[in-house]
Amino acid sequence: KINKNLFQLSKGMEKMKVSLFATCLVDMFQSNVGKATVELLERLGCEIEFPESQVCCGQPAYNSGYTKESKEAMKKMIDTFKDAEYVVSPSGSCAFMFHEYPHVFKGDPVWEPKAKKLAEKTYELTQFIVDVLKVEDVGAKLEGHATYHTSCHMTRLLGVKEAPMILLKNVKGLNFTELPGKEQCCGFGGTFSVKMAQISEQMVDEKVCHVEDTGADYLIGADAGCLMNIGGRIDRKGKPIKVLHIAEVLNSR
Repeated sequence: KINKNLFQLSKGMEKMKVSLFATCLVDMFQSNVGKATVELLERLGCEIEFPESQVCCGQPAYNSGYTKESKEAMKKMIDTFKDAEYVVSPSGSCAFMFHEYPHVFKGDPVWEPKAKKLAEKTYELTQFIVDVLKVEDVGAKLEGHATYHTSCHMTRLLGVKEAPMILLKNVKGLNFTELPGKEQCCGFGGTFSVKMAQISEQMVDEKVCHVEDTGADYLIGADAGCLMNIGGRIDRKGKPIKVLHIAEVLNSR
């Protein structure tokens, strides 16, 4: 039985306007995640806008210590989403970066207020569905056994922990097993996987072992970077585990 709020939204209540922050990895490598996000939010009664002027949020440069250089990308994103009612992203890591902007521009009389406004209206996808739309059951259906990878930025920095679990537990036909060592990083860490490739490889190998221990058919996550890293290792090892972004799961019918 579909959540009452979802039923009301589907009956033609006033649509909530959402601007999609797609992220670089979704744009370049996982367009299916962007499509699933749009279809899911539209089914939940939202009107979706995709600002074509969006670029990288600046996180790779910022995390590598190039704060000055990254500010240009940040300013571009602030201007891009200045008129948005809500900004929603299928990435906890990139959504968190918008929340980091006020810190980056602290003391700047022009950009700090703008950065705060953007941060206040930016949400990760599952966070938006549960906390803003107040929907816990999106009517999704997927047969099989799954486990979930809790990405570092989404859980530790953005603080989104419960929303994905609430939504996944209401997916019809999906049996769920908690991932052992779920708090451990998968080894991606953005540029870390490039700069510290050998350490990263050992970390993702350990993560894949934990996934195997659950006996899951599906590994689900909410950050494209983590899924690309873990999924790549699963593929190289020839493991019969399908990697899915949570948007794809919630959009399955």
